[in-house]
Amino acid sequence: MAGGSRAPGRSVTSKVLAILGAFDPAHPQLSLTELARRSGVPLSTAHRLVAELEEWQALSRAPDGRLRVGLRLWELGQLAPGRLQDLAHPWLQDLFAGTGENVHLAVRDGLEVLYVDKVHGRRAVPIVSRTGARLPMHPTGVGKALLAYEPEWFVKAYLARKLERPTPHTIIEAGRLARELATVRSQGYALTYEEMTLGSCSAAAPILVDGRPVAALGIVLSHRRVRELPRLVEPLLSAAAGITQACAASV
Repeated sequence: MAGGSRAPGRSVTSKVLAILGAFDPAHPQLSLTELARRSGVPLSTAHRLVAELEEWQALSRAPDGRLRVGLRLWELGQLAPGRLQDLAHPWLQDLFAGTGENVHLAVRDGLEVLYVDKVHGRRAVPIVSRTGARLPMHPTGVGKALLAYEPEWFVKAYLARKLERPTPHTIIEAGRLARELATVRSQGYALTYEEMTLGSCSAAAPILVDGRPVAALGIVLSHRRVRELPRLVEPLLSAAAGITQACAASV
């Protein structure tokens, strides 16, 4: 359940946060009943709190009457610290301008990658990543680029888990994935071939500051043009180096 449980004694604040937490990339719009179920808030209470959240514009209604996150929350989100995005975005723009392919920036958050910026065009291959979305680390280029440079204890713990397999091409065998991460460290970048999404391949490079992976820069193209992937590595590494220097200079 996304927002929490029906535990007694929950404060009004925890209920409001559970309601807001019920929305995610897979559930951007919810009916009131769905919202109550996912948040664990009783329907009558959800009805009352939703009315107040709508009045404050934290929630709004889609044309079909379903609830969605409102503009007031988006405005507040823009106030969150975004130093990394500010430093990296010009490099993402340059990389997109030079390649015409989807470009994104991600950071590690727990056992997932969180996409914090993206530059794309209408002619680029559709991809599942979007700003604010989370995906597993092992099937994504940016995830592998980050995972390869994490401490040994973290990598071992990650590989010891039962890993999900989004496509038949996803590498989930611990030994094989460990060898893949060693290759990433050796060559300085990661490659994926339809491991997260059928039809998409990617290359990604870590942003290392004092040897620590603070982010990863990735580029995605159609599997039909997989032979072009090697030519994208050089501009990718150049952009990643630029972001690394900008981050180091800002410290």
